[in-house]
Amino acid sequence: MTSIEIPYSIAAALPSLSVLDITNDVQRALAASEYESGVALLSPREGERVFVRVNERESGIFEDFESLLARLVPCDQAERETLLALLLGPRGDQIPFSSRRLQLGEWQRVFLLSLDG
Repeated sequence: MTSIEIPYSIAAALPSLSVLDITNDVQRALAASEYESGVALLSPREGERVFVRVNERESGIFEDFESLLARLVPCDQAERETLLALLLGPRGDQIPFSSRRLQLGEWQRVFLLSLDG
C-alpha cells in the first residue's frame, strides 16, 4: 500500500467542491501586519469563483454541504456556479482580531470554497 501526505490546508477535494483551509495563511498575514486589532475582511479577487467561510472543521461537513448544493442546483444544470453564488450570498467574510490573532472559536477555521471542482 502506498501512502501520500495530504497538506493540512486541503480540507476536501470532492467532485464539485474543493475546500482549502486558509486559517494559518490568514493568521500569518495578520501577525505580519501593522494592525494590532480590528476586523479582517477576507474577500476573493474579482473574477475568482470562490467563497470564504468560517466554520468548524469536522469530518463529513463538506460531503454534506456538497450533497446539499447538488440537491439545490443539480451538477448538470447550466450556469450552476452562478446560481449557487446567488444562493450562497457574499463571497467574503469578516473576522475580528485582537493582539494580531484571529478571534475564532476553538474549532473554527477559515475556508476557501471553490465550486469549480
